[in-house]
Amino acid sequence: MSNTMVKDAISKLKHANIRITPQRYAILEYLIENRTHPTADEIYKSLEHQFPNMSVATVYNNLRLFTKIGFVKEMSYGDASSRFDFSSTRHYHAICQSCGKIVDFHYPGLEDVEMAASELTGFEINEHRLELYGICPDCQAAESEEAK
Repeated sequence: MSNTMVKDAISKLKHANIRITPQRYAILEYLIENRTHPTADEIYKSLEHQFPNMSVATVYNNLRLFTKIGFVKEMSYGDASSRFDFSSTRHYHAICQSCGKIVDFHYPGLEDVEMAASELTGFEINEHRLELYGICPDCQAAESEEAK
């Protein structure tokens, strides 16, 4: 599955006349294989042993490129570290308030919310993002262990 996604993404890059560098390939592969919504720094730290001459700026520049092309979404939360999400299909996120883990979930599109928001506010709505916050199962288990 992830191999097919990498091949599809690479063919989109080639179609857009974007050179496939080994670093670019590795960043893309990392995003597809690690569905953890990593930060640029996390990607850099995971790949620096493989590419000792690669800089954090290279990672950021490639993430911006992938975002511009449209198959990576930048998830910024107001702090300094955006997270990046390889997105082949529309999905939403559940975020743990304890450890920060982000888990994807699929739900029927909420385009009706966009239409309602447009009618209520007069805004021309371009897109939406749904995030639900709570405590993940691992943190729930840790909390119940601590309570004992």
